[in-house]
Amino acid sequence: MPLTPPITGRCLCGAIRYRIASAPLWQAHCHCESCRRATSSPFTSFFGIRDGTFTWEGEAPATYSSSPGTWRDFCPHCGSPMTYRSDKFPNETHFYAASLDDPAAYEPTLHVHTAEMLPWVHLNDGLPRR
Repeated sequence: MPLTPPITGRCLCGAIRYRIASAPLWQAHCHCESCRRATSSPFTSFFGIRDGTFTWEGEAPATYSSSPGTWRDFCPHCGSPMTYRSDKFPNETHFYAASLDDPAAYEPTLHVHTAEMLPWVHLNDGLPRR
């Protein structure tokens, strides 16, 4: 079941908060090396939101250009990753599911970039893999 608006979340220190007024376009676990390195975790859980349907509350995040046409937004105080944006996905922003105020409400529907999945990650959740 997708997350239900309003969807809210924040960084670790609370300086950056977001409010989303639309349902996610998708919800997935990403296994690419770039996401793993950006989060120091074996995979990252995201949900995609149409641009123009969310607002930043408190401070705006800082931005790091991680590769040509790709940006990662984060809290400049505590370092929490907040979003991923790329020219590959026009008009959408990818939020990190662990930043949700209620991360238990997140339900992924697939795994992406599984060719880059770490060999010691063994997931038997039955979700499709791409």
